[in-house]
Amino acid sequence: MTQKIQIGKLAMLIASLTSDELDSFSQQLKDVDYCQGKTGSMNMQKVISAVETSAKRNKIISEELYRETHALYHAILEALEGVMRGQIGAGDMMRTVGLRFAIVRGSPYEHFDEGEWIAVAFYGTIGAPVKGLEHETFGLGINHIG
Repeated sequence: MTQKIQIGKLAMLIASLTSDELDSFSQQLKDVDYCQGKTGSMNMQKVISAVETSAKRNKIISEELYRETHALYHAILEALEGVMRGQIGAGDMMRTVGLRFAIVRGSPYEHFDEGEWIAVAFYGTIGAPVKGLEHETFGLGINHIG
């Protein structure tokens, strides 16, 4: 029996570690497609765009298939709900984020027909747009691709 791939756990790990720290996890990452990135803004549209652009550039999702972009978008929104504590908004609420993110695509179920899923995790800081007044935050979103 093969071990179940936990794409959410891997996404949280990738988002919270530097690429050097990730080296010791190469065995766990061999069965998934993933990428890391950084984003920061008071504008959530910029955060969403950074993740989407990274997913496409790193070939985690196909630019030609709308369902893949759609699945990614919902995973991003779910992860942002965690970061923002349920209220997705930054600049209009006088807060800003500085985040590392990870996108992981894989098949978390043994049954092939369950298909592929995508996970997005954010780790970083959120707070008032004043250096030193932010605190740590984390968010995770998972969605099926189709």
